[in-house]
Amino acid sequence: MSTLDPDLLLRAYAVGVFPMADSRVASEVFWVEPKKRGILPLDGFHLSRSLAKTIRSDRFTVTADRAFGDVVATCAAATINRPDTWINSQIEAAYADLFARGHAHSIECWRDGALVGGLYGVKLGAAFFGESMFSRERDASKVALAWLVARLRVGGFLLLDCQFITDHLASLGAVEIARKTYVGLLDSALGVGTGAATASGDFFALERLGRAPDAPADTVSGPISGCFITQLLGQTS
Repeated sequence: MSTLDPDLLLRAYAVGVFPMADSRVASEVFWVEPKKRGILPLDGFHLSRSLAKTIRSDRFTVTADRAFGDVVATCAAATINRPDTWINSQIEAAYADLFARGHAHSIECWRDGALVGGLYGVKLGAAFFGESMFSRERDASKVALAWLVARLRVGGFLLLDCQFITDHLASLGAVEIARKTYVGLLDSALGVGTGAATASGDFFALERLGRAPDAPADTVSGPISGCFITQLLGQTS
């Protein structure tokens, strides 16, 4: 079985292409460049009253990059409603490499110490490419996505790529755009053609919010509450 080169993977993302496999056990991957692309505008996240209530309740403990491998493995696992996935061993290994390099990240939702929801994706410049998500409890994946959107807003990101539109994503504000429009947004998020330095989002800016002015530079704030996340996400509907 051939390997998926992480450097090639990053170059592919930079031009709007991403890999998939035919199944979990497939030996090869293929490259996808959709004519219509799903994105979630960072100022257009649909925070319903019920979701806001769930987030404010802190029912889930939400973390970042604490269990990247477990999140990917769970996204790749078969379920009753999804007997197969597009994440094969090549893809899993390549994203583990990207995570080690700081180019891939995960958001995890925990309940009583158990991982019950999460998502993962790739960071490049000021763009974040969402790859997959899972939920073992009601609203867990929605909460993970809400925290991701808040994190990307605080970190100065310009693009959240969802690849394809699903009813689940559409209910949270995702929209479908033409490839040409997507490429323009991607180029802006990567600083392409601007003559400026490559744009870069800060995935961990959220942790530094609330740090005392005289605190050491490597000091982060305490646990972030769901109430604060709903404030960052704005008005409910």
